[in-house]
Amino acid sequence: MRSITIGESTFSCQPNETVLETLLRGNIQVPNGCRQGLCQACLMRSLDNSPPVSAQVGLKDTLQKQNYFLACACHPEQDMTVALPNQQGASIEAGVIKKQLLTPDIVQLVLEYQSPFNFFAGQFVNLKRPDGLTRSYSIANIPLAKNILEFHIRRLPNGQFSSWVYDELEVGAQLTISEAQGSCHYLPGRAEQPLMLVGTGSGLAPLYGIIADALAQDHSGPIHLFHGSRDLNGLYFVDEMRELAEKFDNFHYTPCISGEGIESDHVQGRAHDIALSSTETLNGWRVFLCGHPEMVNQTKKMAFMKGASMSDIYVDAFHVIQTEK
Repeated sequence: MRSITIGESTFSCQPNETVLETLLRGNIQVPNGCRQGLCQACLMRSLDNSPPVSAQVGLKDTLQKQNYFLACACHPEQDMTVALPNQQGASIEAGVIKKQLLTPDIVQLVLEYQSPFNFFAGQFVNLKRPDGLTRSYSIANIPLAKNILEFHIRRLPNGQFSSWVYDELEVGAQLTISEAQGSCHYLPGRAEQPLMLVGTGSGLAPLYGIIADALAQDHSGPIHLFHGSRDLNGLYFVDEMRELAEKFDNFHYTPCISGEGIESDHVQGRAHDIALSSTETLNGWRVFLCGHPEMVNQTKKMAFMKGASMSDIYVDAFHVIQTEK
């Protein structure tokens, strides 16, 4: 008989019983719907042992890698410690070691941590300042021996957290970091698969990490990055991206300007429009979309209509009203 632990409670899973049935029997409120493994309402995460493969059918590969599973389809093969997706794991402390403007409205913030911390480039974390105010930001670097995390934080009008970062946060200050979350990241395998990445403004942050990760893991298929902004002030890392394109034959970079009457050597138009018009079909492609929710949602639908499988479309929409990214 297997045991299922959630929070401070542990329950015995009866023979032929699923994790969902065990928890509901123990009066643990777990969202659920079809109980057929289709609606994915009962999505949970194993915090210790890998869940059965059969309990991960239909989930994105990035979620499978993070030990997410469907509780209604999970007949545990060993003891499991589980959590709902919105339940946070242990947090760590990190110190500011660099703060530098990338554009007039975007600052590069680099933190150094000492405690063990696992993440994929492109995931996001919650940053909490000493008074408890918390915001979510995407990670822009790949895991390194230096134990650092890089963020690109855009200053928002009346943004409490982002304004504090710009005006008050100093090198040496400490922030609290939640565990890494999100499925918008690169995974090895299918190295020959074409990748399309579209981002606006500070949406370059997770894409920058995803590209670095893909190249570090010898991704051989073409990688196309389209980074857009209304004006020149919203673009950054232009020289770095062009140098990367010169170094790697399979990496292609297109900076886009959507504002009218702006003279530059960048492509004129919205990044997602230019990206989608660059190829006849996205059948077989992997697509990463980061930035404004309207752009992300619209491009997700258009990419699907152009042939991309929904399981190969990864998104990170920056909901700036609820959370500043």
